Amino acid sequence: MTAAMFLVATVFLACAVEAIEALTIVLAMGTTCGWRSTLYGVAGGLAVLAAVVAALGPTLAVIPFGAVRLVVGGLLLVLGLQWLRKAILRASGFTPLRDEAAIYDRQVHAARTATGSGRWLFVADRYAFTLAFKGVLLEGLEVALIVITLGADEGSIALAMLGAALAVVVVTVTGIAVRAPLARVPENTMKFAVGVMLTSFGIFWGAEGAGVSWPGEDAALLGVLAYVLSVAGIAVGVLRRTRRKHGAPEHTGAG
Repeated sequence: MTAAMFLVATVFLACAVEAIEALTIVLAMGTTCGWRSTLYGVAGGLAVLAAVVAALGPTLAVIPFGAVRLVVGGLLLVLGLQWLRKAILRASGFTPLRDEAAIYDRQVHAARTATGSGRWLFVADRYAFTLAFKGVLLEGLEVALIVITLGADEGSIALAMLGAALAVVVVTVTGIAVRAPLARVPENTMKFAVGVMLTSFGIFWGAEGAGVSWPGEDAALLGVLAYVLSVAGIAVGVLRRTRRKHGAPEHTGAG
């Protein structure tokens, strides 16, 4: 039960973060260049994403369970450490926080000054289509990898897909309602949490795949989570002191 709860929470938060980033691009293109080309781009990105997931998803089912846990643990550890590294650097002031409102403004400015964004086949605005397509596909691929790996290892693809679907629906409905980037959502905090969770899952399942037997079985995941969170918190504190000691400026702008 513990692992299943963390699975749904991790997938939901990860998908929410990626959906917010994709939403920012889509809103900028739609409000600036027109919604028809933008939505064509969204549909195209989703179609390619569905094809990739359909091709890659079943491959995990033919791998022996122990090897699946080792491979999945490694993948999640890589993803988690990437998210956690960026979150630690942002929390310590070494890199700027991500500001969706500022990113939205930059996307709008780029769309208005873009050249050569004329008609292409059935698309009226090539620039809007391309940006929406890339935004949805790239953000979606990372989410798909998380959903497939987490769901396949736990045997809970349905739970992982439920967490992903809830996140996308919540972010999309909220974005449509406010018709603006979700700048007030604590995205950087969410990324920190997702980084900690993915890293914890990676350590836990990777060790099991290598033959480790955790005391308390799934309950040991709580201990791993507490350990990773503590190390990340210490890292933030050390980096903050290092930055202040050397007089480095704190980056608080948009990343």
